[in-house]
Amino acid sequence: MRKTNILSKIDWVTILLYTLLMLVGWVNIYAAVYNVEHHSIFDITQRYGKQLMWIGASLVLMFVIMLIDSRFFTAFSYHIYGVAILLLVATLLFSTSVKGAKAWIKIGGFALQPAEIAKFATNLALAKLISQYNFKVNNLTSYLKIALILGLPILIILLQNDTGSALVFFVFLLVLYREGLPGIFLFIGFLLAFIFIITLLYPGGINLMIIGSIYAVVYFFFTRNVKHAISLLVGLTVSFFLTDYMIETLGYELNLGKILFYILLIYSLGFTLKSFFSRKMNELIIYSSIMGCVLFSTSVDYVFNDILQAHQRARIEELLGIRNDPLGVGYNVNQSKIAIGSGGILGKGFLKGTQTKFNFVPEQSTDFIFCTVGEEWGFMGTSFVILLFLTLFLRLIYLSERQRSVFSRVYGYGVACILFFHFAVNIGMTIGLAPVIGIPLPFISYGGSSLWSFTILLSIFLKLDSNRMDRLW
Repeated sequence: MRKTNILSKIDWVTILLYTLLMLVGWVNIYAAVYNVEHHSIFDITQRYGKQLMWIGASLVLMFVIMLIDSRFFTAFSYHIYGVAILLLVATLLFSTSVKGAKAWIKIGGFALQPAEIAKFATNLALAKLISQYNFKVNNLTSYLKIALILGLPILIILLQNDTGSALVFFVFLLVLYREGLPGIFLFIGFLLAFIFIITLLYPGGINLMIIGSIYAVVYFFFTRNVKHAISLLVGLTVSFFLTDYMIETLGYELNLGKILFYILLIYSLGFTLKSFFSRKMNELIIYSSIMGCVLFSTSVDYVFNDILQAHQRARIEELLGIRNDPLGVGYNVNQSKIAIGSGGILGKGFLKGTQTKFNFVPEQSTDFIFCTVGEEWGFMGTSFVILLFLTLFLRLIYLSERQRSVFSRVYGYGVACILFFHFAVNIGMTIGLAPVIGIPLPFISYGGSSLWSFTILLSIFLKLDSNRMDRLW
């Protein structure tokens, strides 16, 4: 009776989508690394054979998780998170460097990436925290607790030199937004990324003009105070042209960037203090964020030149068009776009892709597996894969919203956001819309560690969903 109940409560639509994505991945891994001497798709000496074994193990993992009591995940969320943190620290201290990153633990012939485990462990811990009685996302104490849970894995993974994996954890901001995080924080997050880009593209003070102009518009939108918005715009414009005139015409030794920096800093500091004492929270957030963004803009050069590695800087410069090196750092993306574009509408046909067969596309079975789909199955094939993913995301959001438990809802949104980040960045890498940061395509890219972690991530939510009517945790 219990087994029948479990089977009847499982969301089979999600399992069908999950299975289809794994099968698409398996077939395309076979196509990407096809070996005429090992033509059997079941040959376990080849990558496609190994992937089949990992798919089988993933299904076993899912089955085992379905047998576990749902209350186990709520009761031991922090314990699982603690184990994941210990594994990250152990990897940092004792693992050997692979491609410049100390992110893998070798166990026999298998390599485990603890950062993958940390994703679902952090999702559990965050869900546990937010589901506590009377917990409110939008207060200082809550911010500190959330920052601790998210900050620990981010910091350790950055120390491992695995920037791509660390970036995934920032997607939890979308989960927090669903649970009541003010929208201004999301805006600030996107703005910081924008400032990073424009500071690289437009150094020398122009970036500060753009920052000031954006905040004048934002200030007016939130406060409807035309006077202060116009004063900020006029002050920046006058300062810009006056300084430029003094430099070009009168020959004064002036630094436009520094002058605008001090003007914006003094302006934002003064109005931040005024807003604080007058208890105007909207204005306080806006002016303090202006100050933070101005200070951040001055640190971009340090972050870019002293924290990022040379190959990371080169990839960002290639993406932004600062440099053009199609035979060097831009080779991967260039070949990737050629492969996808050459597929046309219907593709070249199964096992007939030339870009992948002759190894023009590096990492064609892992990070760039989408190229094989594009070349051999064309626009129709890539559209089918994208449609599968979008259907899965919408299904996960639907399942999350129907949960009676806050824990299950938060965890479900975390699953959707993590998978979406991987999907968006991986496909963005292959078509030149995102920097190459080594992010696998969920359920499709070759690799046991990532496939198992995604399976565990999804299976826990399916188990929680199957018991959504039992009780509230």
